[in-house]
This record gives sequence, C-alpha cells and structure tokens, in this order.
Amino acid sequence: MGSFNASLGKGFILVGFSDWPQLELILFIYILIFYSLTIFGNTTIIALSQLDLRLHTPMYFFLSHLSFLDLCYTTSTVPQLLINIEGHDHTITYGRCVAQLFSVLALGSTESMLLVVMAFDRYAAVCRPLLYTTIMHPLLCQALAISSWVAGLVNSLIQTGLMMAMPLCGHRLNHFFCEMPVFLKLACKDTAGTEAKMFVARAIILVFPATLILGSYAHIARAVLKVKSVSGRRKAFGTCGSHLLVVSMFYGSTIYTYLQPNDSYSENEGKFVALFYTIVTPMLNPLIYTLRNKDVKGALWKVLGRGTESR
Repeated sequence: MGSFNASLGKGFILVGFSDWPQLELILFIYILIFYSLTIFGNTTIIALSQLDLRLHTPMYFFLSHLSFLDLCYTTSTVPQLLINIEGHDHTITYGRCVAQLFSVLALGSTESMLLVVMAFDRYAAVCRPLLYTTIMHPLLCQALAISSWVAGLVNSLIQTGLMMAMPLCGHRLNHFFCEMPVFLKLACKDTAGTEAKMFVARAIILVFPATLILGSYAHIARAVLKVKSVSGRRKAFGTCGSHLLVVSMFYGSTIYTYLQPNDSYSENEGKFVALFYTIVTPMLNPLIYTLRNKDVKGALWKVLGRGTESR
C-alpha cells in the first residue's frame, strides 16, 4: 500500500483493450480515422472563425474555443491510446499520468462551463434580440471565456490534489488513460470523506451547469414558439438544436461516468463510454455545428474559392 506519490518511481500500467486482442486492430484503425477527422474538423472551424468576417460573432468566438478544447482533450488521450494498442509497452510514468489526469479534468471542466456560456449566448440571441449586441459585448465574451478556463483549471487542481493524497493499492489501471474513476477503484482503505469532497466538486461542475442550460433552453423554446415566421422559427430551432445535441452528448456521457457510485462503476464498460466522449463527441461537434449552418458553409466555400483563384 502507498500513496499516489509512492508511484513516482514505478509509474502505472494502462491495460487499455489488451483483454480483447481481436478488437485492437479494428479499434486502432477507427480511432486513427476519428482522430484525424477531429483534428481536421476542429482546426477548420478555428481557421474559418478567424478568416471570415461574417463569423466574427460571439457564437463563433465561443465555438472556436470549444473546437480548441476538443483538439486538446482528444490529443491528451488518443496518441497514448494508439501507442498502447500498436505496441507492447503499456506503461506510463508517474509524471505523465498526473499530467494526463490534470489535463483531462481541466479540459472537461472547462468545456462544461463553456457550454453554459454558449447557452447564455443563444438565450440572449433568441430572447433578447434587440439587446443582443449590447449584452454580448466583446469584452464580456472574453471575460466569459477566460472565466470558463479558470473555473476548469481550479476544479482540476482541487480534484487532482485530493486524488494524489489517496492511498493506492497496485499500479494496474484497467483503462486506456489516467481517469479518476479508475484510481478510485485502486483506493486501499476507506476514503469516503475524500470521495465525498470529490463527488461534490464533480456535481458542481456538471449538474449545476446542466441545470442552467436546461433552464436557458426552456426560455428559448418558449420564445421560439411565439415567433410567427415559420422560417424564423426553423432557423432558431436549427441553431439551438445543434448546441442542445452537443450538450446532451457531453453531459450524458460524463455524468454517467463521473457521478455514478464508485461501487457500481464498471471498468470495462467505462472504457467504451470513455471512447465516446474522448473520441466520438469531439469528432462529431464540428459536423453538428456546420452541416445545417449556412454561415460556416458559405465561409468554407469562400475560402476554398479564394484558394482556387490564387492558383
């Protein structure tokens, strides 16, 4: 038995999907494809948000932050997973494991807060259209984005600090990256007090934002139903529906993983759920926001047309 710090010289073994060797080649191919699409899609959104003046709005400002978060979140886990699947060395050093745990918590917490900010932006656009430009002032947008990052970093510092103080038995992590629920499974003795503090921190960063988002969309739905124009109603539902779908995927999978009791957490099941929110969701976000979005499509064709003309 030893504390998290006692693993400094030994590191950890990431089991990953080695229990299913017949799936590893298929997983490697699919994960590599999804990761490549994630890099391409999110980088494209960030680039278009900078290049096209029509996208210099609060909505796309926050969307570019979300894309950057998704890039960082996926990159913090996927390369390690691909190396583990392709090679035979499944070890990860203590320092890299702590860094991964901290970054995953920080980026996930930041995304949770950013989705609340994006819901507030949609609320202001739909429910207060005449005051929208006044409310969503560039300085306020920057302050909200910075606040999301700060809140995510603070939450991660608290939970990582509590995690590192826990006594652990063993160095075998039945997962493909260093994630908190797996470490809680390695706890050697009764850590109910510490786990309760960590649960409260996770509930604050997940349940409270989700409740605010649902409240915002209740007001948005009420306002949209009052719109007499069918095209206006369709446009509002299309824009807000994209965000609501992203919200559902993010909070549904993370709440399932992080807020279920430690005794009922299944490590094998958790690995496949983690694949969804670390790989699938970041890949789908750009598609969800752009497939029915004329502004982004127009910006993309404009950039592509400019590139063709330059040739």
